[in-house]
Amino acid sequence: MSRIGKLPIKIPTNVDVSCTGAQIIIKGKFGTLQNTIPNVIGIKQNNGNLIVTVKNQTRPTRALHGLYRTLIYNMVVGVSEQFKVTLLLQGVGYRAIVQEKFIVLNLGYSHPVKIPIPEGISVEVVQNTTINLKGCNKEHLGLFASKIRSWRSPEPYKGKGILYKGEVINRKAGKSGKK
Repeated sequence: MSRIGKLPIKIPTNVDVSCTGAQIIIKGKFGTLQNTIPNVIGIKQNNGNLIVTVKNQTRPTRALHGLYRTLIYNMVVGVSEQFKVTLLLQGVGYRAIVQEKFIVLNLGYSHPVKIPIPEGISVEVVQNTTINLKGCNKEHLGLFASKIRSWRSPEPYKGKGILYKGEVINRKAGKSGKK
């Protein structure tokens, strides 16, 4: 049995969980998320907890047990608290602005980069160089953050680029001069 899978998921008071067949729908303060659950996974709700069970103990179903428990937990946390990702722009002249439903980045190219902001994700730019992304779906939030980051991933020689908050770039020594 999966160690992660057998942990109960505590449901906050402002979150509503409903299971209908293979669908699980979780509604909360910040939105509604839904997911399709395979037939081998069962979900029981009692005393403010969700318990994810597995119907047979084969290797693939044990792997799914922990996976789907974590996915459901992320859904519960997302609709009750939201997830947050912070990106830092490091480089001379690098800056960001939010215009309507786009985030506009100046990253040293000859043109500004316009990226459409997906539904369900809110973007806030602090001091032109810090981008705060918030959303209830952890998967979509991570994909959007990586899409922004892919325009200027950090490079090891000067340390310039778009970094996640707390990320450390291992710097390399440049060319040494002639001896």
